[in-house]
Amino acid sequence: MVVDDSSVIDRYRKILQKGITELALPLSVAQVNQLLAYHRLLMQWNHVYNLTAVRDPLTMVSRHLVDSLSLCPYLKGDRFADVGSGAGLPGLVLAIAFPHRQFDLIDSNSKKTRFLLQVKADLDLSNVAVYHTRVERSHLTAYDGVISRAFSSLSTMLDYCESMVVPDGCWYAMKGRY
Repeated sequence: MVVDDSSVIDRYRKILQKGITELALPLSVAQVNQLLAYHRLLMQWNHVYNLTAVRDPLTMVSRHLVDSLSLCPYLKGDRFADVGSGAGLPGLVLAIAFPHRQFDLIDSNSKKTRFLLQVKADLDLSNVAVYHTRVERSHLTAYDGVISRAFSSLSTMLDYCESMVVPDGCWYAMKGRY
C-alpha cells in the first residue's frame, strides 16, 4: 500500500536528507523530490511485481536510496552500465544524482525492465536507457564504468562485462556490507 500521509512522507524525506548530508552530496531540492518520487513508484510497483525483498518503506530509503547514493563520490566518467539493474538500484538513483551522465540499465527480467521504463518516463530521465537483455549476450560497449549491486558474483560480473568497459574504465561492485 502506498502512503500519501504528509507526515510519513516527511519521515522519508528526513531519512533521505540525513543520508545525503552525511555523504556530503550537493543534491538540489528537485533531485530529492525525484528520489522520493522514485521511492513512491518502487513502493507502488513492489506490491505487484516483487522488485525487492525489502518491504518496509523507511528501510527502502536507507537501504536502497542512501546506499545507492554512497557510490556518488567514486564515479569517474560520463557513461555507465548498471548490470542486473533490477529495480534500478543503483542506476536510477545515480541518474537522478548525475543528470548530465548517461546510465544504461540492463536486466533480463521483463517485469523489472517494464518498471524501469515507467520510472524513466514518469521522472523524465533523459539520461537513462533501459535494455531488456542478458548482459553476457549484449553487445553494449565503451562504458567508463560498469556498476553492479545484485548481479551475480564478482568473478561472473568481470567475466561477462569485460568487453563493456573502456581500457581505463572502472568496476563498481557493491558486493560487501561496507
